[in-house]
Amino acid sequence: MAGTNGSEGKGGKGKVREKEEGITVKKSEDFSEWYTQVVTKGGFADYGPVQGTIAYMPNSYAIWERIQQLFGKMIRETGHRNVYFPLLIPESFLTKEKDHIEGFAPEVFWVTHGGSQELGERYAIRPTSETIIYSFYSKWVRSWRDLPLLLNQWCNILRAEIKSTKPFVRGSEFLWQEGHTVHETEKDADREVMMILGFYKELVERYLAIPVIVGRKSEKEKFAGALYTTTIELMMPDGKALQGGTSHNLGQNFSKPFGIKFLDRNNQPQFAWTTSWGISTRLIGAVLMVHGDDKGAVIPPEMAPVHAAIVPIYKSGEEAAVLKKAREVKKRLEDTGLSVVLDERDDKTPGWKFSQHELEGVPLRIEIGPRDVKEGKVVVVRRDTSEKASVSESGIAAGVEKLLETMQKDMLARARAALEKQTHSAKDYQKLKETIEKGGGFVKADWCGAEACEMKIKDETGATVRAIPFDEEKRLGDCVVCGKKAKHSPYFARSY
Repeated sequence: MAGTNGSEGKGGKGKVREKEEGITVKKSEDFSEWYTQVVTKGGFADYGPVQGTIAYMPNSYAIWERIQQLFGKMIRETGHRNVYFPLLIPESFLTKEKDHIEGFAPEVFWVTHGGSQELGERYAIRPTSETIIYSFYSKWVRSWRDLPLLLNQWCNILRAEIKSTKPFVRGSEFLWQEGHTVHETEKDADREVMMILGFYKELVERYLAIPVIVGRKSEKEKFAGALYTTTIELMMPDGKALQGGTSHNLGQNFSKPFGIKFLDRNNQPQFAWTTSWGISTRLIGAVLMVHGDDKGAVIPPEMAPVHAAIVPIYKSGEEAAVLKKAREVKKRLEDTGLSVVLDERDDKTPGWKFSQHELEGVPLRIEIGPRDVKEGKVVVVRRDTSEKASVSESGIAAGVEKLLETMQKDMLARARAALEKQTHSAKDYQKLKETIEKGGGFVKADWCGAEACEMKIKDETGATVRAIPFDEEKRLGDCVVCGKKAKHSPYFARSY
């Protein structure tokens, strides 16, 4: 069988077996170094010459394209359209909303010269696009008939991250989508916020196979300039939370300074209500961190650029029959819509190829050797569990599709189980501190809502309010910090 005779075969006569290159540290022992090796050795990113920048390599950019495809379909079906707005934002625009500029000023890259000539006004390279977009909206919105205005752009963002940069997760330049909508009423804006949050939850759980916690940010943690912020929060294996996506009701905080007004149904002037929402390429980092193992990345089938890698196994004189059969299997799978690669490289051993495809996270490996050709079957190996299944050639398409479907479900189930183990509760401040210090994770604790107590937790533990659940328990106890009656029971955690 291919699974037993494969490691002995050569990809080509006279080739010298190469030393296998892979992950050299365990995920459980040095998470940071493990992640760096997965990113770089797996062909997901390469470090740029400027602090916090990376090159998005094919293995990662294909995942981003899949995210664009999936989320793009969701918003197109609800009337949203894609656009593109300028990268450069005049400083005078950025300062129109006081809280907004205070929140983003420390992170802004400024353009001060055009060639050798100093500019009369500095231009910000967009850290986010509310201000430049709303300058256009003030011209485009005139009547209630112009509403709702539902636009979205896919673009890059620059923020001056000079500390604790991590590929995909936190950097000076990253890719994202940012939706910006305009509505007649606050209720209309509320509905938009929650609809998009639901899309984000569906995207991450159904397709990325990562469970999320949904809720509302505290006043301290909300988006700069927002009326309120909603969020999906993900938990990473090292006990740190990752903000996966946010959806904001901006109220009239931007429409008033930018003059986004319309004549209502009674022909009276009104300021519009706006929302903004976004996800970014940090979701790629989440996929790698949550699902990866000591062999490298494990990409969920729904997100995988390549669903299966076929590795032919043969000795000298056997290659013609094996390769012929491998090509037939590849075509049969591609005819069902799957993405398949046939690894015909004759300067690499099968063992090296196995390790390389495992490193890149390809969901399935298909092994075909001389005996398999004779018996009319192939061996299929799951990346997540290393389980092998012998599948008849005639049933290969249905068999592979079933394995991919099962793998997707199993990956989400394992991630849910991990989240449950990383979710705790604390009835007092000492317990909260000990839990955060010991292993991190989400810690649910009663809180009075006062910023002083929130900041005490942050200053002493590094944990922040990640999400205040929408369905909070009615029976709240006392604040774990001050002992006063609690108003909320949020999830606290350290975060990236």
